[in-house]
Amino acid sequence: MKEVILTPEGYKKLKEEIQYLSNDKRREVAERIRVARQFGDIAENSEYDDAKNDQALLEHRIAVLEEKFANARVISKKDVAKDVVSVGSHVKLRDVSAKETVEYHIVGSAEANPSENKLSNESPVGKAILGKKKGETVEVQTPRGRALKYKILDIKAA
Repeated sequence: MKEVILTPEGYKKLKEEIQYLSNDKRREVAERIRVARQFGDIAENSEYDDAKNDQALLEHRIAVLEEKFANARVISKKDVAKDVVSVGSHVKLRDVSAKETVEYHIVGSAEANPSENKLSNESPVGKAILGKKKGETVEVQTPRGRALKYKILDIKAA
């Protein structure tokens, strides 16, 4: 698996999620299986089937998260350049054609969340602005084929 780049906040959240799923959620699902077994013949027991399916999905999710955790590289403030866009940067961009300003926190793909303005370093915009400096203008090809132009107004370390 490839390296997973995380901010300290993302690393902490990942660790907490693994702990929650491994402890509390596992106990919940095990209890559902135990209760469902009491309903009788498990061959025709939909509650038992549902609980076993949930258990399989849970174990898969835990395995995926643990693999990410094992391959995680946490970036610290000292790793974040202040003069160029890198993972961990807070970037203020101006959409040249729409004349709108947006701010993004550039994060690794495991932490990306557009609703929180956390933009993946592997997204089209993320890739285009990585390594660029304040004042530069970049052109981004969107997945729909549109070209967008952004001017980098400001770069701060997270």
